[in-house]
Amino acid sequence: MLKKLVQPYKGISKEVWYLALITLINRAGAMVIPFLSLYLTKYMGYSMGQVGWVMTSFGLGSVVGVWLGGKLTDIIGYYKVMVVSLFAAGIVLLSLQFLHSFWFLCGGVFMLTLVADGFRPAIYVAVNAYSKPENQTRSITLIRLAINLGFSLGPALGGFLIANVSYAGLFWVDGFTCIAASVLMIRLLRPKKAVLKTESESEIKATKLPYTDGPYLIFIASMFLIGFAFLQYFATIPLFYNKVLGLDEQHIGWLMAMNGMLIFLFEMPLVGLYERKKSKAINAMLQGMALLALSFLVLNISLWVGVAILGMLFMTLGEMLAFPFSNTYAMNRSKRGKQGAYMALYSMSFSFAHILGPNIGLHITDKYGFSATWYVMAALMVVAGVLLFSVYKKMEK
Repeated sequence: MLKKLVQPYKGISKEVWYLALITLINRAGAMVIPFLSLYLTKYMGYSMGQVGWVMTSFGLGSVVGVWLGGKLTDIIGYYKVMVVSLFAAGIVLLSLQFLHSFWFLCGGVFMLTLVADGFRPAIYVAVNAYSKPENQTRSITLIRLAINLGFSLGPALGGFLIANVSYAGLFWVDGFTCIAASVLMIRLLRPKKAVLKTESESEIKATKLPYTDGPYLIFIASMFLIGFAFLQYFATIPLFYNKVLGLDEQHIGWLMAMNGMLIFLFEMPLVGLYERKKSKAINAMLQGMALLALSFLVLNISLWVGVAILGMLFMTLGEMLAFPFSNTYAMNRSKRGKQGAYMALYSMSFSFAHILGPNIGLHITDKYGFSATWYVMAALMVVAGVLLFSVYKKMEK
């Protein structure tokens, strides 16, 4: 039994393990974002509409940050981008707690994601540099495990801090863990060039920029819709838990921690199972989308607290299938010398979702109620599935 649990982790390089440790420390302090909508409504007194615009600022900063991170990754390398991104994010987080006016908050949140999300395309390129081709999916999954273990610790600690100290504690802890992660990276890792795959002459001639790669753009549109719906778990759903189900911040933190812990325990074995079955990445993603749709639909069944747990379970399973294999598909589709551009576009799909998803979700909820929002998100998952299936048919041809 122990051998089966350890098997998926064999062959992963020590540098990827170091990256996972750095990511874990960084994400363990990531407790501001899950509580941002509650912080702005309960503590700062803003309306749902205003919170929606703050979250749009979050998304705009993310788009600019990911685009800039991808460009800089191709120019100066992933290593410098990651170190600067982590350190700068810590400084902005420490400053954000002192901003109170609406427009200053929008600007502060924009700056936060601008500097923080430059990290995202860079870490994908770093994984490619530090791992062998046959270990890419598992290396990516290990990074996701670190993110989710940190995310299981972060909201739980965040809920505890809010209940026993104050909201200000979130910003102090989150800021210092980002700075600590940047220092640790300098101490543990040295930059290494990515290994470029050997391509035939015909493949080199067929090389395209990601913006001219038709199937990849359809895939990106599908990822945008997944991100649009998934981000409700950081905007409208915490408000649903609080306002409709009556859960306080500490219980919401534990519920979100359950998501991270389940992913930490089961995502690697699940990915290993799908790899052994030689399942295609798009098939796994389609199954994940179906589960994400169910995670929203069950919230309309009852006002019993158990539906929140059931919805979180469906969402977690869907996330474990949709995201690791979408990362792998994007990396495999990236072209020689354009890895930063391809992975930046992949990350930007979620950044654009940040711009529209929380804002539209909160406005739909404000006007039509939570039930309408859940039906809309489930419908978007169906559309995303249709788009992804069209990519599958194109690839089959």
